[in-house]
Amino acid sequence: MLSRWAAIVAATIAVSLAAEAVGLPSAALFAALLVGIGYALVFGDAHPLTPPKPVLTFGQVVIGVALGAQLTSDTLTTVAGDWLPITVITVATLVISLAAGLLLARATGLDRPTALLGLIAGGASGIVAMSDELGADARLVAFMQYLRVLIVVVTAPLIATVLFGAGGNALAPGAGSAGLAGDLAFTAGCGVAGVLIARRLPVTAGSLLVPLVLAAVLSVSGAAGGAHVPDRVQDLGFAAIGLQVGLRFTVATIRQAGHLLPAVVAAIAGMIAACGGLALLVLFVTDVSFSDAYLATTPGGLYAVLAVAIGGGGNVGFVLAVQALRLFTMILAAPPLVRLITRSSGGEPEPQAVVGASTCCIRRRWLPDGSRNDESMP
Repeated sequence: MLSRWAAIVAATIAVSLAAEAVGLPSAALFAALLVGIGYALVFGDAHPLTPPKPVLTFGQVVIGVALGAQLTSDTLTTVAGDWLPITVITVATLVISLAAGLLLARATGLDRPTALLGLIAGGASGIVAMSDELGADARLVAFMQYLRVLIVVVTAPLIATVLFGAGGNALAPGAGSAGLAGDLAFTAGCGVAGVLIARRLPVTAGSLLVPLVLAAVLSVSGAAGGAHVPDRVQDLGFAAIGLQVGLRFTVATIRQAGHLLPAVVAAIAGMIAACGGLALLVLFVTDVSFSDAYLATTPGGLYAVLAVAIGGGGNVGFVLAVQALRLFTMILAAPPLVRLITRSSGGEPEPQAVVGASTCCIRRRWLPDGSRNDESMP
C-alpha cells in the first residue's frame, strides 16, 4: 500500500507542476483530482485507496485559512465606498447560481444538493471540500465547479479584450509579508483553533468555515501582519481534497458526467450572460467602466479577471472587492441555503448522529455503480 501511495504522490507532484506551468487555477487540486481519477478507474476495484480522515480535515483547514487570508482591510474600504452596488451584485449572483442549480436539477434529474453546489459561483475548492457534509456527490460537484472555472477563465479575458479593449498578463496570488515562520504560525494557529472550535459548534463544514472566519478576522484587523498560507502548504491542502474526491470516481461517474456535460455548459453560459447583465446595472449606479463592471461580475475566475483589470489599467480595487465579497458570501451562505432549499423541496433530510442514549454514527460508502449508501452503525 505504501508503494501505491508513493506512486500517487509522485504522479500528483508531476502533474501539479505541469498544471502550474500552464497557469491552471488551483493546480495542485486539479492535478490530484486527475491522478485520483486515473488510479480509481484503473486500479480502484482491485486495490481501493481512501485518504485517512485527518488528511481530509487538513485539506479543509488549509483551504479555509487560505480563503480567509484573502479578505483585507483595503477590500472592506472599497466595499464601504460602493456598498450598495456591491451588495446587490453579490446577492444577485448568489440568486443566479441557485436558480441555475435548481434548473439543472429539474432538467437532468440530478439531486438538488449536487446541482446547487456544482453551480455556486465562487470558491470552487471550498465548495468541493464541503460537498460530502452537505449530502452532495463531491465527484460531480468537482466536475461542475472546475468546468465553470475553466470556462470563465477562458472567456473573461477574451470577451474583455475583444469587446472592451482590455488586456493583461498572468497574475499570481500575492505572497505573504510576514515571512515563512509567520505564515506557518498563522496557518497553524487558525487551523488548530478553528478545528477545536468547530468540534464544539453545530456548524456544517466547520473544519473549513471556522478557520476561514478566524483567518479573515485576523487579516482584516491587521493582527495577521500580512500572513498567508505558504504556497506549498496550500498545495498540500488542495492535493488532499483532490485525492479524496478523485479516488472515489468510477466508470459510472465518468459516464454520468459526460451525460451532464451539455446541460452543465448551458447552465454556466446562462450564468455568465446573467452576470453580464448585472454589469449593465452597475453602470447606472457607479462611475466604473463597462469593462470593469463586467470583470467584477463574472461568476468566478478571480485571478484571471484581476490580470485583465491590471493590464488594462482598470479599477482593480472595485473588481477585487466585488469578487472577494462574492467568494466569501458564496462559501458562508452555501451550507444553510443548500440545506434550506433541499428540505423545502421535500427531500429526505441528511442522516444525523443522534445524541443521547441511542447515539449512533453514519458510515458512508460509495458503491461500484457510483451511488452512495449511508449505513447506520451502533
